[in-house]
Amino acid sequence: MADLITVEDPDDPRLHDYTGLTDVELRRRREPAEGLFIAEGEKVIRRARDAGYAMRSMLLSAKWVDVMRDVIDALPAPVYVVTPDLAERVTGYHVHRGALASMQRKPLPAATDLLRTARRVVVMEGVNDHTNIGAIFRSAAALGMDAVLLSPDCADPLYRRSVKVSMGAVFSVPYARLDAWPKSLESVREAGFTLLALTPDEKARPLDEAAPHRMERVALMLGAEGDGLTTQALVAADEWVRIPMSHGVDSLNVGAAAAVAFYAVTTGRPQS
Repeated sequence: MADLITVEDPDDPRLHDYTGLTDVELRRRREPAEGLFIAEGEKVIRRARDAGYAMRSMLLSAKWVDVMRDVIDALPAPVYVVTPDLAERVTGYHVHRGALASMQRKPLPAATDLLRTARRVVVMEGVNDHTNIGAIFRSAAALGMDAVLLSPDCADPLYRRSVKVSMGAVFSVPYARLDAWPKSLESVREAGFTLLALTPDEKARPLDEAAPHRMERVALMLGAEGDGLTTQALVAADEWVRIPMSHGVDSLNVGAAAAVAFYAVTTGRPQS
């Protein structure tokens, strides 16, 4: 059973994992280097635990102790109980959900290991907005994508904002980094995948005509908000595909576009 520890000093070194959560640049460097990430809210904390991530500690306001009692009772890590005001002073923002947990990261699998058993994968290039990362993972989980591959400059799926937006779906879909970009795309093709680049370009084939749900293995490539896929990524693709638009709309937010494309890629497949 975890120890319940009341903390009244925002500078208490035991709260180090939770300090400055709003400082994006600091957290981008610190969290991977220290092997941790932050889960926020009861559902997300439970999903991280159920996905096999070890808990380093929890930071709770008093009213959440009873709600999280079953988690606390099975936890071999400290639980710091603080007032909402102190939580805000430590983290830098009002912790609306009243519960935070510092979780231990797990080693990422190799992309080749994921490709061995997957049939439908997402390949993201330069998606560096944490909200978009979270939204894409949530849609990938809901619509039956098997894995996510990230270019080196994609944002961290385990950053607090990504985890929160995904509602913990980042724990459900396995992901890996492609270190050599775009050269690593060739290894995806060699694993038997057809590389489909999602782009609003008029030269691209409409998704319903391309019929990706009938293809044996598909890797759907998504680019960053605004710029989209780079020329190098487009050249590396086997085919360009697009979502037909109406009423003069030229494109969708990458999170919305991903959801539409995932449905087109997976429709007709049995969902687990």
